[in-house]
Parts: sequence; C-alpha cells; structure tokens
Amino acid sequence: MPQQNDVNRRILLAAHPRGLPTPADFRLEETAVPVPGDGQVLLRTLYLSLDPYMRNLMEEIGPGYAPPVPLGAPMVGGTVSRVVQSHREGLRTGDLVLANAGWQDYALSDGSDLTPLGDMPQPSRALGGLGMPAFTAYVGLLDIGQPRAGETVVVAAATGAVGSVVGQIARLKGARVVGIAGGADKCRHAVEVLGFDACIDRNDPAFAQLLADACRDGIDVYFENVGGAVFDAVLPLLNVGARVPVCGFIAHYNDADVPAGPDRLPRVTAAILQKRICMQGFIILDHYATRYDAFRRDMAAWLAAGQVTLREDVVDGLENAPAAFIGLLQGRNFGKLVVLVADR
Repeated sequence: MPQQNDVNRRILLAAHPRGLPTPADFRLEETAVPVPGDGQVLLRTLYLSLDPYMRNLMEEIGPGYAPPVPLGAPMVGGTVSRVVQSHREGLRTGDLVLANAGWQDYALSDGSDLTPLGDMPQPSRALGGLGMPAFTAYVGLLDIGQPRAGETVVVAAATGAVGSVVGQIARLKGARVVGIAGGADKCRHAVEVLGFDACIDRNDPAFAQLLADACRDGIDVYFENVGGAVFDAVLPLLNVGARVPVCGFIAHYNDADVPAGPDRLPRVTAAILQKRICMQGFIILDHYATRYDAFRRDMAAWLAAGQVTLREDVVDGLENAPAAFIGLLQGRNFGKLVVLVADR
C-alpha cells in the first residue's frame, strides 16, 4: 500500500499484549495529514526503525526510562523523515532528518528532536549502523566491557543490529570473538562476513557444551542482550573479573508470568561475588551528550576503511510493520530491521 499525499496511516496500540504480541494488538487507522502550526514542521516518514525495546513500551506500566504507549496512540519509533512543510527557522522543505515520528506516514515536530542528515547516501543507516543500535554496542562494549587484546568476548544475537557491531568492534580491539545466533546461516554470516572467530547456534541441542568448547579459556566480556538459556550457558564460563554490559533481555520480554524453573538469583549472585564480576545495566539515552560525537567519528572511520560491515533487513510497507516486529521478537530478522515506508 503506497504512501499517499492526503492520508496519514497510523499503526496504533490496540491492546496490551499478553506474552508475544499478536496482530490483534495493533490497529491501522487512516486520518487526515496534520497541519503544522507556528514553529512546527510536517514530516513524511521514509524509514521506520523496529527495535526490541518497543515491546516494553507496550505494557500498561512502562520500563521507567520512557513512558508507555497509551492505548489508541501510534507506536513509537525512530524514523528517517523528509520535511514536507516548515514553519521553523533552520529547517527547510526537503531536508532529510532523523526523527521520532513513530509508526505513521506523517508527524509534526517542533524541531527540537530532529537531527539533520544532509545528503547521507544510505539514510537508513542513521537508524542502525550510524544510529542508536550501533551506539548501544559502542558504549556498552567500550565503556563497560573494556575488552583487551587477547581476551574472549561473547555476544548473543550476534547478527542483529547491536550484536553484529559489538563483535566487530571487539575484533578491532584485538579480542577473540565468539558469537551466539539462531541458525546455521546466521552463524556462517558471523564468521565469514563479520569476522567472528566462532559462532554457536543457540538452537543446537548441545549448545551449552559447544559454547564451552569455543571458550576454552573462559569468557572475559559477555555483552548481554538476550538472557534466558543463553545466559545460563554463559554464567559458569565467566572468568574472574569478567565484565557484563546489560542492554536487554529479549528472551523475557514476552513473559506473561514469572518464568518456570528454579530460582537462578542465588547462583547468579554467588558468581558475581566469587568471580568479582562487574555486571552493569545501561540505557543508551543517558550517553548521547557525552559519547555520541566520538561514536559517530569512530564508526564513520571504520565504515570508510571497510573495517565494519552492516546488514539491513528491509521490510516494504508500513502496513507490514506489526508482522515484522513480531518476527523480530522471535529472532526472525537478519541484521538491522527497518521498514521502508516511502522512497522519496
């Protein structure tokens, strides 16, 4: 369904999910295109970013670092947008900007949340390899993980938007990198394209043993973005003084009840104490003021030198965003997931 000039399609949160979201938790609505007032700009969405954190914002009570999406409101999300009309100085019709327009064709902004992108040749990269996911990888790995040459770094969701960059930066710092991914194709990509030293398929029945075999000298840095059975396999392999940056736990985002099984907290706490593990959570929004400029400089240089490879998983059409998002939470995406809403 192509974007129209006089209709604003919006995908709204129709219900709070119980477990994994379903198509019934979303509703497509068509409204009039909003009209910008004084000091505002009208934006047209070109690319929409789909990211795991959005699942947390679908709950009635949000995670704390961002407000939940109200029922009947458009789903939130980062976008690459085009300025259609501008009543704000410094922003002109036709400008390409990084915005927060959410899951809709058109949105209004006062300009305070917009980042000009100039003539970026691949603008969708502003949502991935030059945007929030790669910035998350950069800060979590370098500031908290602090990998050193010769150490072993393990990252789950190794071919995703964050994990793929974590592994490549770790390699640039001289570390040995072991990825964890879902499926043989993804593991092959991690090794042959991204340059990981090894990658273990989390779906393999012998996953825990295979991970142990790949980490004979233990794990010095584990970039945690999954949780669940993956963390269970990683925990006994962590070395004394290991660092564990925590940016997510996607394995539990859809839990409707307390997970079944034994209480893991005593074992985790004991390991943190006995092995003097530094396990630190972080929210990337806290770091834009102090670290974003360094990230953009370093990442641009690595990309120009061919030292970092990016892969995008592009879904065509705003109406397909709910299905693509549900697939993201099930690990079906391969690379940074974006929706192509319009191509102009």
